[in-house]
Amino acid sequence: MKTARLIVFAVLLLAGGAAAWFFWPKSDDTIRFQGYVEGYLVFMAPEEGGRIEELTVDSGDRVAEGTMLFRLDASVQSAQRNEAAAKLQQTRAQLANLEAALRRPEEIAVLEAQEERAQAQLGLSQAELDRQRTLFERGIAAKAQYDQARTAFERDKAALAEVQRQIDAGQIAGRSGEIGAAEAAVQANEAALMQAETRLAKRQVKAPSDAQVQDVYFRAGETVNGGQPVLALLPPANRRIRFYVPEPLLATIALGQTVGLSCDSCKDGLQARISFISSEAEFTPPVIFSEQERAKLVFRVEARPLDGANLPIGLPVTVTPAEPEPRS
Repeated sequence: MKTARLIVFAVLLLAGGAAAWFFWPKSDDTIRFQGYVEGYLVFMAPEEGGRIEELTVDSGDRVAEGTMLFRLDASVQSAQRNEAAAKLQQTRAQLANLEAALRRPEEIAVLEAQEERAQAQLGLSQAELDRQRTLFERGIAAKAQYDQARTAFERDKAALAEVQRQIDAGQIAGRSGEIGAAEAAVQANEAALMQAETRLAKRQVKAPSDAQVQDVYFRAGETVNGGQPVLALLPPANRRIRFYVPEPLLATIALGQTVGLSCDSCKDGLQARISFISSEAEFTPPVIFSEQERAKLVFRVEARPLDGANLPIGLPVTVTPAEPEPRS
């Protein structure tokens, strides 16, 4: 029984030593993790579909922020923009005509004075007409005098009506409804024009930031749907170093920690800062590890390259955590 216990203890000791030998470096006591360069692509697609009229970039090109990447046929959007501009011009002209018909307070005062004079003149004409009618009916006055008085009355009556019409047309309160409707029409057409210009501008798709063209999926002359990527960009800030850390070594890394990077073709001194540590363990992905390591549980870690390290996507790298700083 004692011999069996010793054998089990020896096996456990051997297994622990083997694990330590695998995870910890053999000669220089440096911890290293194998990883690779990952990239988060930005897929550039039009909001509305159409035929690609011009493609200005190709795979591998570097573009600056605001560079036009491709342009779609915009004949329909251009016509809609012109129509909206014409409607806006029309409603603005209508509003200007309504406002021009309004009179200032001093002009209204002049018209009101004219109205008083016209009313007085009409009163005189009315009295003269009544007098001539009476004389004509008695046979004292001639019909020509009566007709002349009636004509003068009709003339003064029309003059008063014209002055009153001008006053009514010039009153702001009387036309506020028409002006308000015209102003609302102008605002609606301004919004319609802005929307049409936005749709027209979106027929040109531009780079949202400095980036490298990673892939091109469609060429000039081809038709794409709205939301369908035409090409993919890789901004420098979207590169990540992805590596996997076994649970026994998880304590050697932390968010915000700086790690060293090395590879066969990399310059010395490359670094990255850890930006993500998975909270769930997973089996080692087979993409870069051997069959023996595939069954091990590890934690996925990502780090952002520092100093603008322009590493190719998929490049295998070795990650070396920095030595922990002594606690004060």
